[in-house]
Amino acid sequence: MRQRVVRVALTAALVAVILLAVPLALAIRSSLYADQRDTLERAALSAAVRVSPDYTTGDPVELPAPPADGRLGLYDPSLRLRAGTGPHTGDTAVRRALSAEVVRGRPGGDLVVAVPVSHAERVIGVVRASSPAAAVRDRVLIAWAVLAAVCALALTVAVLVARRQARVLAAPLEDLSRHCRAVTAGDLSARAAHSSVAEIDQVARTHNEMLHSLTELLRRERDFTANASHQLRTPLTGLQLTLEAGLAQDDDAGTRPALQEALATTRRLHRTVEEVLRLSRFHGLPRRPAPDTPVSQLLRETEERWHGLFARDGRRLEAGALETGDDIRVLGAPVTEILGVLLENARVHGRGTVRLTARDLGEAVAFDVSDEGAVDGEASRLFDRGRTGAGEGSGIGLSLARDLALSLGGRLSLTGRRPAAFTLLVPVRGHEPEGG
Repeated sequence: MRQRVVRVALTAALVAVILLAVPLALAIRSSLYADQRDTLERAALSAAVRVSPDYTTGDPVELPAPPADGRLGLYDPSLRLRAGTGPHTGDTAVRRALSAEVVRGRPGGDLVVAVPVSHAERVIGVVRASSPAAAVRDRVLIAWAVLAAVCALALTVAVLVARRQARVLAAPLEDLSRHCRAVTAGDLSARAAHSSVAEIDQVARTHNEMLHSLTELLRRERDFTANASHQLRTPLTGLQLTLEAGLAQDDDAGTRPALQEALATTRRLHRTVEEVLRLSRFHGLPRRPAPDTPVSQLLRETEERWHGLFARDGRRLEAGALETGDDIRVLGAPVTEILGVLLENARVHGRGTVRLTARDLGEAVAFDVSDEGAVDGEASRLFDRGRTGAGEGSGIGLSLARDLALSLGGRLSLTGRRPAAFTLLVPVRGHEPEGG
């Protein structure tokens, strides 16, 4: 930003200096040469007035002093030098001046002005004034050097002013950038400071207002999630206690399995509520560590939970781990929730046999959930909140699963359309021996 402002200002100043300096340099050159010619012409005219018609008969001629570094001479009609200094024989300028015209020229590297001397309507001589052109050229070079120094000074001042203005313009933008990075890091209380630039202040005010609105929206959503979770946990806890008491008192072999399944379901629902609450509190911020679970145990528990649901629909669920050992662990609760969303999606929208497998990728584990159905629509919008494939449900499941995967540092993606397949990548935690 700063360098760009300096470059723009320097380019503008350079163009202005060139457009001004080049014509001015040419004008200085022309003016100096014209001034020297005028000086020579005045000297020649002054000498011509003093010339007496009797000089041809030997009357002495008193010419004025020649210009500085110049020569002044009187020539008769036969081109001979009769008085003053100059070439012994008149040159082309003297010969042309005998035609009763004032001649200006630069023969032989000198500036020359020849003025005719008239008497009784005839030319009786010519006064020739000259000076070296090199002397005028030296004056032109000196003037150009001064002009170049002034231009350099102007460009230096322009650069200094541009750098100061660049600091004035860039400082509030850099501050706004630091504020945005702080917001990205999770500091929603950061606010952009005011500056001396009205346009940037307007952007900062708009940004602060937008951030305030977003903060209030997030606060309301998190408060709602916390309130809903709190209100759900209380009846769930009571329901668990009631089921546990019923199991302790009921010895009927027919109702006991149903009570055990209901108790397990309420416990899973309780964990789901806790995981959703955790996600709402720590979305985009450093998360608290969750308990580790071996992949084999997680697959076994998931199959036990979902096998009966698929069996009641007349479908099969096949679960197995490929090349994974008991020392491969993942964050159990959120991974269980994500796999639950994928299996529920396959149960509702898929068809045929559903397969759940795990692959060891070294630093990550890939969970694949596939069925014999197909996925239609754009893959980029499949995980959008509120989008559902068959018009059933609220369209929150896949979006929630994707957010849970991101909170783990993993990724959830669609890897197949026909047949439908989803892949969850999550980082693993190796087993650490106790006391080690």
